[in-house]
Amino acid sequence: MSDIKFGTDGWRGRIAEDYTFANVRRAAQGFADYLKAHDLADKGIVVGYDRRFASEHFAAAAAEVMAGNGIAVWLTERNAPTPVISYTAVEREAGGAINITASHNPPTDNGFKVRDPHGGAIAPVGLKEIEALIPDDPAAVKRMPLDEAQAKGLVKLWDPDPAYIAHIGHLVDLEKLRHAGLKILCEPMWGNAAGWFPRLLGGGSNEIIEIHAERNPLFPEMKRPEPIPPNIDVALQRAVEIGADVVLINDGDADRMGIGDEKGGFIDQLRVYALLAYYLLEIRGQRGPIIKTISTTSMLNKLGQMYNVPVYETGVGFKYVAPKFLETDALIGGEESGGYAFRGNVPERDGILGNLYFLDLMLQTGETPAQLVQTLFEKLGQAYYYKRIDTRFPPEKRPQALARLQSEHPEQIAGVPVRQIITLDGFKYDLGDKGWLLIRFSGTEPIIRVYCEVTDPALVEPVLQAGLELAGLA
Repeated sequence: MSDIKFGTDGWRGRIAEDYTFANVRRAAQGFADYLKAHDLADKGIVVGYDRRFASEHFAAAAAEVMAGNGIAVWLTERNAPTPVISYTAVEREAGGAINITASHNPPTDNGFKVRDPHGGAIAPVGLKEIEALIPDDPAAVKRMPLDEAQAKGLVKLWDPDPAYIAHIGHLVDLEKLRHAGLKILCEPMWGNAAGWFPRLLGGGSNEIIEIHAERNPLFPEMKRPEPIPPNIDVALQRAVEIGADVVLINDGDADRMGIGDEKGGFIDQLRVYALLAYYLLEIRGQRGPIIKTISTTSMLNKLGQMYNVPVYETGVGFKYVAPKFLETDALIGGEESGGYAFRGNVPERDGILGNLYFLDLMLQTGETPAQLVQTLFEKLGQAYYYKRIDTRFPPEKRPQALARLQSEHPEQIAGVPVRQIITLDGFKYDLGDKGWLLIRFSGTEPIIRVYCEVTDPALVEPVLQAGLELAGLA
């Protein structure tokens, strides 16, 4: 049996190598024991899944283990977006949720996410507790066959959609959006968002076109269902061909989002985050804290100053964002990957609601996506430019790379003075008003990431090159 470690967002592994039915059952047993230890087992649990290879069967295996432990299960009757599963945990007043998904990982992978009664990610201390409870011996796993569990009422097939749709209808005016008169291209990346926007926004004056809406676990025409270029290049080109007003993009499990503009350009996830915060603060007149991970935009800090709201920075991952979101009753929380949580919803990324909010921003301002970016920059007094480079990096080489980064204390990056080095999560080099450079290891894949956000476009490549050299990758 392989070790099961929960990273930035649950446990992920390669199907048939370490992600096996036996290991999924072991992980489920660890979570069942965690629920019992925290007096949550009697509340029952929600189990859902995505469209990856055999996800429905892995979900059934997890449900059988819950039933074997006497824990009632609401098992989604079909694949469901991650935000829908998270909301169902709240709506059912469950003890938590299990979500079988590897989100944006390559097609070879699958995953096991756990959620708390709030529908949010479990804090790091809780994840460590679950890991410690996972049995080494598969014989220690309690299991009840699915048919028997259903007959005994321990597993109930559940349609989570109606309650979620009613819920988001209280957060955004769906009827108004249905009559926005927009040509909308939807890119669900072969994943769980397929069919959702035609369902939510159809029947009015919009023209809605979907691509990559079928189930295909190989994710053709993209490397992976991650809502960034080059994975979305086909969608952006299609938008130009049909004259779309906007492209709504979701990753494979629909908790993350991306936006393509009316020119076929990609609005990067840092700009989208700033626009969503601007929408809530300026257009809707709401106030409240902003939660951001160390890897996302400094535009949020500037907006915080302008609107007199606090901004809190965390490590990367919603296992850090969600607890801080709840603690502060935040207005919005999010990360660089394109995942954003909103007040009034669960403390979890919601790519469906995020896309709806972006459409409402367009409708209320009368501006196109490209125009909105310019409006944002005018508000902030300057433009911001972001780029990230991912490099495969074997875990066994991490100690050597970490030692190298810990020993390096550059006084400048690409000719720009380094104000401070922040080690909250990785190594972030603060370049003051010029921006920042971040080097960190992924918590979900064997990858080292080098990111930067700068206010001078001429600095993007030099700063990234300096980061690669610092990491020993140049």
